[in-house]
Amino acid sequence: MDNPNHEKFSAFQMQLRDWFISALGGDSQAYSKFLVSLTPYLRGFFRKRMQMYPDLVEDLTQEVLLAIHAKRHTYDVSLPISAWIHAIAKYKFVDLVRAQKHLAQHDSLDEDSDVFATSDEVAQDSRRDLDKLLQSLPESSRVAIQLTKLDGHSVKEASEITGMTESAIKIGVHRGLKKLAAALGYKYEH
Repeated sequence: MDNPNHEKFSAFQMQLRDWFISALGGDSQAYSKFLVSLTPYLRGFFRKRMQMYPDLVEDLTQEVLLAIHAKRHTYDVSLPISAWIHAIAKYKFVDLVRAQKHLAQHDSLDEDSDVFATSDEVAQDSRRDLDKLLQSLPESSRVAIQLTKLDGHSVKEASEITGMTESAIKIGVHRGLKKLAAALGYKYEH
């Protein structure tokens, strides 16, 4: 008997592959669809593996997206795209684990005042609330805000990542922030 979840995932992989191949041919809308659709899966992949470092999940997700962009010319269209993406994600994850081990070896245990400085629960709750608010935005605004305001990319970098024009990124940010401010009862002034 066929597994409907497997069929659904296979169809999703094929759609990702099609978008990516179209993007390689210069289709910026396909590239944007590819990135936006892939991002939640990367986050899930890293959340399962990084329960000790939940704050690094988003950083690592963005690093993989940038690596995919930088290495897009290495994709062999005759192979499943999931294997190629998985290899990039795995290497980025291993690099982070190595870096974390190196940092842990050089941490000073004398600075005990930092233990109570922040709460993972507060950060996670804030992130969850922010994610809910962002989901209320149109995709173009959500992606523009995520890349420029949350991930720290320049407008130019966000444009290169998504394939959107720099003007579209700026407009997406402006409209998105205005809508978020209204949802929170604030007046957005820019």
